[in-house]
Amino acid sequence: MRIAHLADAHLGFRQFQRLDAEGVNRREMDVALAFRRAIDQVIERKPDAIVVAGDLFHTVRPTNRAIIEAFTQLSRLRHELPGAPVVLLAGNHDTPRSLEAGSILKLMTSLGADVVDDAERRLDYPYLGLSVLAVPHAALLADRPAAGWHPDPGARVNVLVMHPEIAGIFPEVMDYGGARVEVSDLRSGEWSYVALGHYHVVHEVAPKAWYAGSLEYTSPNLWGEWRQETRSGLAKGWLLADLETGVVERVALPPGRRIIDLDWLDAAGMTAQELDAAIAERVASVRDGIADAVVRLVVENVPRTLGHALDHGALRVHKAAALHFQLDLRRPDPYRRTVASGAPAGRRPRLAEVVAEFLARRPLDADLDRERFVGLGRDAVEAVERESREGGA
Repeated sequence: MRIAHLADAHLGFRQFQRLDAEGVNRREMDVALAFRRAIDQVIERKPDAIVVAGDLFHTVRPTNRAIIEAFTQLSRLRHELPGAPVVLLAGNHDTPRSLEAGSILKLMTSLGADVVDDAERRLDYPYLGLSVLAVPHAALLADRPAAGWHPDPGARVNVLVMHPEIAGIFPEVMDYGGARVEVSDLRSGEWSYVALGHYHVVHEVAPKAWYAGSLEYTSPNLWGEWRQETRSGLAKGWLLADLETGVVERVALPPGRRIIDLDWLDAAGMTAQELDAAIAERVASVRDGIADAVVRLVVENVPRTLGHALDHGALRVHKAAALHFQLDLRRPDPYRRTVASGAPAGRRPRLAEVVAEFLARRPLDADLDRERFVGLGRDAVEAVERESREGGA
C-alpha cells in the first residue's frame, strides 16, 4: 500500500508584479508548473491512493486560471489512475471564514475526488483495506473530540490527514493562520501514516507523521524557508509513503526558478562608491548571472545618507535583469545605553518592539498563551517591514 502525500500547492499565488507576455503573473505560473510536475510524477509512480493535505489554492476565492489549473491536473490524475482514491483536504488558505460561503474545493467532487472541507470525516475504501480520517482546518478550529483522533480498528491500514501548526516546528517559515496542535495529540504510533500540511518544508515531526512541504516557495518568509531547506539539503517535492514497510520516499521536483541569497555585506566605514562596487561584485559572482532569478542581497550598517547616495541606476539594471532583486539595506545599531524606561538611548524603538511591549501588557483571556500572542504580533509587524524594504531600493 503506497500513499502519495502532497500539500500546499497554493495555486493562484502571485508575487513581485512581473507578468509574462500573456499578462499572467510569472510567480503564479511557477506555482502552476510545480503542480503539473508533481502530478506527472505521481502518475508515473502509480500509488494506491493520493492525499492532498490542504491549501490546494492560495486563497478562498482563487482566480479562474487557478481553478482551471487544479481541475485540469486532477482530472488528468483521475483518468490515469482511476482506481486510486484522491482525498482533498481544506487548509487554512482555502477555508472560507463563513462556511455558508462554501468552498471551491467542492468543484473537484465532480471528478470523483473526496473533498473534506468542513467537519472531520472518515473515508473508507474497503477494496484497499484503507481508512482515512480527514480533519480539515475548520474542524481544527471547532470543538475537537475529547478523546482525540483514533484509527478505525476494523481497517487494515489507517491514515490521518490534517493541516495543523505543530508547536515548535520551523517558526521562521510558519504560514500564518494555522490551527495549533501538539505533536502528542497526533498519536502517530496508532496510525499507519499521518499526512500533514501547512509547514512549507518537508519534515518528520514524529514516527510516521510527516509534513510534505510545499511545491513552490509561497510562504510569507521566502528567505527563511529557503535557508531551512538549504541547511538541510532539501528540495521542493512530495512524499511517497509505503505503509507496509514504513519507508517514506522524498520525491524531489525538477528545479524551478532560481532562488539566490547572496553573501551578506557589511557597509560599516564604506563610501557610496565602495558599496556600489561591492554590490556589483556580489552580483557578478553569481554563476550564470541573475537573469529571471529571485535574488536578495542584505547589506548591514547602512546609514540613511549612504543608502540615498548609492547608484540607483545600477540597481535598476539588476532589478530589470532578475525576476526580483531585493536590496535589503539595514540601518546600523547604535551603541546601547540603558535609560530609566529600559529602552536603549540614542535610537527610536523599532515598531516591532513597540508592538511587542504593548501586547505584553494587554489584558488577555486566561486560556491564551501570552508569549505566543506577543510573538505573533511581532512577527506580523516584521513581515510588513520586510515587504516595505522589498519595495525600496
